[in-house]
Amino acid sequence: MAPASSTTSMKVSFRVNGTPRELELDPRVTLLDALREHLHLTGAKKGCDHGQCGACTTIVNGARINACLSLAVMHAGDEITTIEGIGQPDALHPLQAAFIEHDGYQCGYCTPGQICSALAMLEEIDRAVPSHVQEDLLQKAGITEAEIRERMSGNICRCGAYANIVAAILEIAEGETA
Repeated sequence: MAPASSTTSMKVSFRVNGTPRELELDPRVTLLDALREHLHLTGAKKGCDHGQCGACTTIVNGARINACLSLAVMHAGDEITTIEGIGQPDALHPLQAAFIEHDGYQCGYCTPGQICSALAMLEEIDRAVPSHVQEDLLQKAGITEAEIRERMSGNICRCGAYANIVAAILEIAEGETA
């Protein structure tokens, strides 16, 4: 019996950090691996590779996702934002500056996912997307520590910098537009 032929590759086009990109990929390649291995955007991290830690969080069409659980070919035509598209060392996004100010990064491994998640979370609150801790689902959620902790619960920090992360997000939520 002849061996099965190699997997057919597929073309996929999307915008990553505002730039149109086209890749020829095995259809089994995750979005995380496409970003890291094919586009060399290594900000999103491979933590658990099971969608449990949030280190790979990226923003797709305005919503945060675990890139390790999503196939790249599923995102044809999508707008993808990684940490590399949020700010630059000489022009930090206010959220990035707040993380530095509040020491919300410790080892830094989870930080890109935390920042992408926090940015999308603030947008969710602006769009009145309800959460589990919200008392009245028909009212826009208030920005409280409990609300932030609930909405950020999918992002794990092994260093335990949660208080600092919450403080950074709270500062942005109360003072500046994300």
